[in-house]
Amino acid sequence: METYKHSAFAFFGISERFIQDNHSRSTKGVLRGLHYQKNPNSQGKLVRAVVGEIFDVAVDIRQASPTYGKWVGVNLSDQNQNMLYIPPNFAHGFCVISDIAEVLYKATDEYAPESERGVIWNDQDLAIAWPVAKPIVSAKDNALPTLSAADNEF
Repeated sequence: METYKHSAFAFFGISERFIQDNHSRSTKGVLRGLHYQKNPNSQGKLVRAVVGEIFDVAVDIRQASPTYGKWVGVNLSDQNQNMLYIPPNFAHGFCVISDIAEVLYKATDEYAPESERGVIWNDQDLAIAWPVAKPIVSAKDNALPTLSAADNEF
């Protein structure tokens, strides 16, 4: 299975170069996110589940955007083999639906801890329809601010 080919993605409007690959493994009910990196280290991400199934979410956090605060969520699984592209300056998170999920994502910039930011997963203004009523969330992710209080000027 060919999962990435720069010329094919560029043909459909995704011409960024990916320079880092990440692999995440989580168990059922784990929710990660919503994460992003500020400029100059903003990352676009191409996400897919290679084992199991996740509900993957991208949130537009660009304050000047007409879709600011809007989100999209899709199920990614080893069965449907779908991928989701998350542009730079969007927050990203996912929740594991299956017993185990392994997620691969390509990033357009290297991870830079000093640029890492986030938005709380249950921000009432976003009203994301997570498929797990009581997800398992890290202390770090539970301490993230709401979108209205986040450091998201790009």
